[in-house]
Amino acid sequence: MKKLITIVAITAFITACNGSETKSETTFTDSTKTDSSIQYRMDTTTKMINEAQSLVDSAQNKMEKAADKIKQGADKMKKDTGKK
Repeated sequence: MKKLITIVAITAFITACNGSETKSETTFTDSTKTDSSIQYRMDTTTKMINEAQSLVDSAQNKMEKAADKIKQGADKMKKDTGKK
């Protein structure tokens, strides 16, 4: 379940970020500039992954709290029906 939530959150994050980019034509550039561009993209990707992970952790905590509340409600309902 945790892996599924992680995959969904990362996919949603990447999809949401992908729509804001504008498409441009690729031009050939000097290889030294390309190296810095690749490094920048790697840094940006790493930053996005870390942000997505914090979102996943937050979602996981909320899901665990919701599951606990549901369990408490079910236990209370079992207890209330046992009194009658």
